[in-house]
This record gives sequence, structure tokens and C-alpha cells, in this order.
Amino acid sequence: MTHTAPAPSAAARENALDLGAFVTASPSSFHAVRESARRLEQAGFTRLEETEHWERDDVAGNRFVERDGAILAWSAPEGADARSPFRIVGSHTDSPALKLKPNPQLGAEGFAQVGVEIYGGPLLNSWLDRELRMAGRLTLRDGRSVLVDTPGLLRVPQLAVHLDRAVNKEGLALDPQRHMQPIIGLGEVDVLTVLAEHADVEPVEIVGMDVVTVDAQSPALFGAREELLASARLDNLSSVHAEVQALIALASGEREEPAAGGPAPIALMIANDHEEVGSATRSGAGGPFLEDALVRIHAALGGDDVSRREVMASSLVLSADAGHAAHPNYPERHDPVTRPRLGAGPMLKINAQQRYATDAVGIAAFTAACERAEVPLQHFVSNNAMPCGSTIGPITATRLGMTTIDVGITLLSMHSAREMCAAVDPLLLQRSCVAFLAG
Repeated sequence: MTHTAPAPSAAARENALDLGAFVTASPSSFHAVRESARRLEQAGFTRLEETEHWERDDVAGNRFVERDGAILAWSAPEGADARSPFRIVGSHTDSPALKLKPNPQLGAEGFAQVGVEIYGGPLLNSWLDRELRMAGRLTLRDGRSVLVDTPGLLRVPQLAVHLDRAVNKEGLALDPQRHMQPIIGLGEVDVLTVLAEHADVEPVEIVGMDVVTVDAQSPALFGAREELLASARLDNLSSVHAEVQALIALASGEREEPAAGGPAPIALMIANDHEEVGSATRSGAGGPFLEDALVRIHAALGGDDVSRREVMASSLVLSADAGHAAHPNYPERHDPVTRPRLGAGPMLKINAQQRYATDAVGIAAFTAACERAEVPLQHFVSNNAMPCGSTIGPITATRLGMTTIDVGITLLSMHSAREMCAAVDPLLLQRSCVAFLAG
């Protein structure tokens, strides 16, 4: 230990607890969209429908639009026109999970079980021996969709050490099909009936579902000074929460005139779905959701194809996604020089193979935003022997041609059913997002 970290400030603590409330209200991507929309509407944002025509008055001011498990919102300053560039913060609403199969009925040895498949890349062992909620979207025969969220009804029990004497020496090996099917009760339990009861519909009405499992334990502050936060889905609801609250803060405050003159930027946030499984869906970053919105906003402000391309070239995207802190028990897994820490602010994520989109121009832009917000900044690069993951950043940069910067708060236990971060970092990310969106 080289220093003693202070207890989080009242503002950091309040924000961390609000992030915890956001996570609790957002057990699935669809719930994250609903909770984001609720907060935006409470702050005076108006909902638009993708199926309607947008005129200038429709896109002026503070607006949002939804697409399945994704949400996009913007705040256009007074006087915004076809010359106005965009400042965008993007994230994703999904997390690794066990996802219910279309026919989830299973059972063995007198237990009722739920058939699941693996969504994304979870740490499977972290889903063992904890109560799990079921949450997501049900589609009904009449064409409606409803959300469902159950209490902690499921559990995947680990095999007792008496029946696996080598587990602590040789490690735990889990077969996703044989070992990860949760128990929901004794005897026979109809899973669709359980979901229907919690969605207040009849089982016969359900024709489709997108339902995942999530840790039922509430988020909590911990540590000697409560300087740490433990929660499900910090990857990546920590970023969704930060961008929603940043856009609300920016829309609610006075905006400064751009230092270099010209029109003030249109501040926009997007939270895509399906990042954990490749983003190649209509609501994922590989789909057209963001581009569709940008084209329509720009056209409603009087722009054409040529002016839109000029605006795109002068716009910036911040891809916000949680990243790895240096692990005290596995120090050799990280770069020997660049050692991201919990509690040291957001980090710029850089990769020579372009798994992250950050370049020198983007580094300068985000550094300037952090300096304006008085937020500390750190960097992340991978150990050369440890290939890194990727984000929506390179996908967004490729689709739109915008300068894109990958950032995020630091985590330990990433892709666990319950991850951890420093209580102060979500607020620091939020403040940097405000400064970035303001241009």
C-alpha cells in the first residue's frame, strides 16, 4: 500500500447509490431502456417514435427514441441547424448472462429446472450458489410486448467438495449444458406460468420471450471506508447511467458558447444492445439505429447528404465501456508499466490492433474534457500476451467515419455475476461525459 484512499465524498456516495438503484431497476436491456426513459422524461425530455415523420420542431430541444433494448437521446441547443456537429457518448445495455431457451422446461432428480444457454462470456462459476432473478421481454399473441421481472427464484447449486475432492487443486470445470441449468423448485414447475404471473398476463398469451438471469442481491457499498461498490451489470450500466445523467445535467444547465465559434454541438447519447454477443443486430452498434437517427435529425434541421457528411467529419464519439483495473492477485496479467487503478478516474483504452478506436486526436479531445471537468485520467493497454476484448467504438467509427475514443471506469471481477468498482469512479466518468458532450 502506497497511500490511504479517502472515503468517497457525499456526492460520490450519492451517485454510487443512485447507480445501484439504476442497476436494480435495470435487470435486462429492456428494463435499462425503460429506466433511462423514465429518468429522461422526468427531466423534461420528449419521446419520439421512429415510425413518425420528424420535422424541425420535433428534433429541437430534448428528445429520445427507443428501439427494443436500445435507447438514444439528444439535447439540441437553441439555434441548432444543419451545421451543428454532434458530440456523442455511446454504451451498451446488455451484460453476460444465462438466457432462457424458448422451451425452458427441464427437470431431474425431483427438481424443476430452467433451460438456459450462455449469453456472452460470463464467468460461469460466479453464477453458482446465488439467487437469480429472471427478467426481460415477453411478446404476446395480440402483438404487444410486456416486461417481466421476478424475485430471486433460481439457483445453480455447485457440487459439494465431498463429491469432487480435486476441485480445489485441479480447478472447477463447468460444462455449460450439464452444469449450468438453474433449479426453480421441487416437483413440477411451469416456467411460463411463473413468468406470466409476474408479468400479469395469461400463460397462453405468451408466444415469445427474451429473458435473462441476473444476480438478485442488491448493489452495496463495501470496504473499510465504503469506498467500493459491488453490483451486477456494472459492465456496462456504469456507462449507461453516466451518460443518461450527464445528458440530463447538460440539458438542465446553461451552455457556454463554443470557444472556437460556430454552432454549438448537439449532445447525444446512445445505449445499444447486444455488445456482449457482437453488436450485429438492429439494436446493436453494428445496426443502423444511430445512423438512422443522425440522418433524420440532420435532415429535419435543413441538411442534405453533402452537409451531413461535413457534419459527420467534425463530430466526435465517446465509446464508454468498463475496463480492467490491475488485479492485486494476478499482477502478471497486466502491462508492466500501465497499471489502471480503482478510484483513479476514467481511463483511455488504447490498442495497437484497433480493438479500441482511440487515436491521438481522440486522446487530445477527451483529455481536454477531463481537464475542464477537473477529473483525473488514466490509460489502459493490454499485456501483449493477453489479447483484449473490444467495444462499440471500432464498430461505430467504421459505420460513421467519426473520430471515436474508447474510455471507461475500471472494474475487478468483470463478467462476474457481481462486479466491483470504486465508489468515486462513476461520478468522475459522469462529469467527464458532461464536459465532453458540451464540446
